[in-house]
Amino acid sequence: MTIVQIGRPAPDFELPATNASGGTVRLSDYLGKRVVLYFYPNDMTPACTQQSCDFRDASVALGTANTVVLGISANDLKSHDKFAKKYELPFPLLADTEHKVCDLYGVWQEKQLYGRKYMGIVRSTFLIDENGLLIKEWRNLRVKGHVEEVKRALADNA
Repeated sequence: MTIVQIGRPAPDFELPATNASGGTVRLSDYLGKRVVLYFYPNDMTPACTQQSCDFRDASVALGTANTVVLGISANDLKSHDKFAKKYELPFPLLADTEHKVCDLYGVWQEKQLYGRKYMGIVRSTFLIDENGLLIKEWRNLRVKGHVEEVKRALADNA
């Protein structure tokens, strides 16, 4: 398992994606652009829907800042397609059904809900610069106000 570090290259990966030509996305496809890579637990859940819609609403501003958004969860493409269409998400959602990329970024962890322990994605966002270096991370974050934090970090690292 690789845990990413600020100032180091973000681990490259290839995953099947919605909205992607050829059906797959590689992180290295976006060299020359900044990447907001966000991991979320599940399609169609209230907090994940809010998070994705917040990124959707900021996508024009992010795009003018030479930044792309990529969302990753363990849901399959069928679930992602339904989610993306329902909420008109303009960016790719990537299906990490085997948790390989989640492990690379250290977000696949033991969680607990109502006393029950299970493995799942800890909501996290990573900001990657034009050269593929990790410049900021938010782990176990709260959705409210998060996209504004990301936009501030992009402005600070312009």
